[in-house]
Amino acid sequence: MLILSRKAGDSVLIDGGVRIVVLGIEGSSVRLGIDAPTDVRVLRGEILKQVERENERARVSLDSRAAEV
Repeated sequence: MLILSRKAGDSVLIDGGVRIVVLGIEGSSVRLGIDAPTDVRVLRGEILKQVERENERARVSLDSRAAEV
């Protein structure tokens, strides 16, 4: 993991196509802006985890239904 210190207005470029900008800092919250090509998915980590949990629950439900047949 790369750890950087950035100030409001500073940015980071990833692979030449993704730009992350620190828009502001208020207390313990940091506002980020993300510019990325349309073919790059940008997800919040907590949303990705929630989707993974829901997918796992659906898979288990389908597996248990298939076992009943």
